Amino acid sequence: MSRRRFLLTAFYWDNLIGFGLGPKKGPDGRYAITFPLADKAMPCIAAEDIGRCAYGIFKRGDEFIGQTVGIAGEHLTGEQMAEQLSSALGTDVVYNAVTPEVYRSFGFPGADDLGNMFQYKRDFSEEYRAVRNPAFARSINPRLQDFKTWLEANASRIPM
Repeated sequence: MSRRRFLLTAFYWDNLIGFGLGPKKGPDGRYAITFPLADKAMPCIAAEDIGRCAYGIFKRGDEFIGQTVGIAGEHLTGEQMAEQLSSALGTDVVYNAVTPEVYRSFGFPGADDLGNMFQYKRDFSEEYRAVRNPAFARSINPRLQDFKTWLEANASRIPM
């Protein structure tokens, strides 16, 4: 039997801080987050919780040897993320749903890769979410954060 363990992670909210995926002010003066997810929910997690979940897996000894496990803090649509960002940031944030083709055309470094990633998460939403269970993640990491909790600690770090 293989001694390997595979950990399937999720989009991490820290991308809103350091990777430039946070709200941007549009020509109309409104802030928006832009993802090509349509109305699909996306598994998300705090980056620090990825390490905590991995630690939780290793603490359980041989239980997960040879297994693939997935983690997420919460599954959210773009609309849900925008609503929670609005509340945490004290300014209206809307969700701008674009197609993957439009997203890939934005031209920033990594736009093609991110467009492909989001398209996969959109097109295979049910399958992608099914293997990233927040309840399981909480069982191996009792300190697992949801988006609201993460925003309470990190909203001030999101560049506007």
